[in-house]
Amino acid sequence: MLIAHATLPPIAEIRCTNCNHNEKFTLNFLQKQGIKDEYALATIMGNIKQESGFVSNICEGGARTSYTGCRYGGYGLIQWTSTKRYYGLGSFASRYGGDPSSLSTQLRYMVNEYQWKKALPGFKTPGKSISYYMNHAYTWLGWGIHGNRTYYAKQYLDKFTM
Repeated sequence: MLIAHATLPPIAEIRCTNCNHNEKFTLNFLQKQGIKDEYALATIMGNIKQESGFVSNICEGGARTSYTGCRYGGYGLIQWTSTKRYYGLGSFASRYGGDPSSLSTQLRYMVNEYQWKKALPGFKTPGKSISYYMNHAYTWLGWGIHGNRTYYAKQYLDKFTM
């Protein structure tokens, strides 16, 4: 029997058990960007946890402050540090409306950055390992210390359900 048109079942959304609001919001946001592989999602989440613990108004060193209150080091979810990236966040918030200290504005800015766009095809490639996706996370963030990024990524895998 020949089937003229088959409907594929929808891809199950990945959910995060025992995650806080910011983690769940971020996971949902990332999936809406077309990232569907759980290892890719876990890697991105693990990197954000290493950078900021999912606290959007955090200045490097741990101080909780507004965007304008962070005078040195990185700021926000991914610890925007370089002058261009830090001021880019503020400029983006002014141009498109939003608080540069908020989670939603930072996520919107993050996916519009050159570094993210360069790493995105790798994150959208399904069926790879955390190590594979971590190489793309480095392209995106350019971190100096690996820290607990892989450990956190593996923790997220354990928290994910479909």
